[in-house]
Amino acid sequence: MSQQVIHRDPEIYSGATVFVGTRVPLSALFDYLKAGESLQGFLSDYPSVSKNAAIAALVIAEQCADRQCESS
Repeated sequence: MSQQVIHRDPEIYSGATVFVGTRVPLSALFDYLKAGESLQGFLSDYPSVSKNAAIAALVIAEQCADRQCESS
């Protein structure tokens, strides 16, 4: 992954992890998927998040889960 797609900044959305260049929290993507919504539904409701960014964030989460990462 050559480009950062998520980040945390205490000045943005109370320091929650968001998609770079947006105020869309990463948790919104997970909430959609947990509710059985499609990735396309999430992207339609949050047009500032690209499909590539959403997929990259899911890959990062998968890699983190495989390493049993702890949130910081």
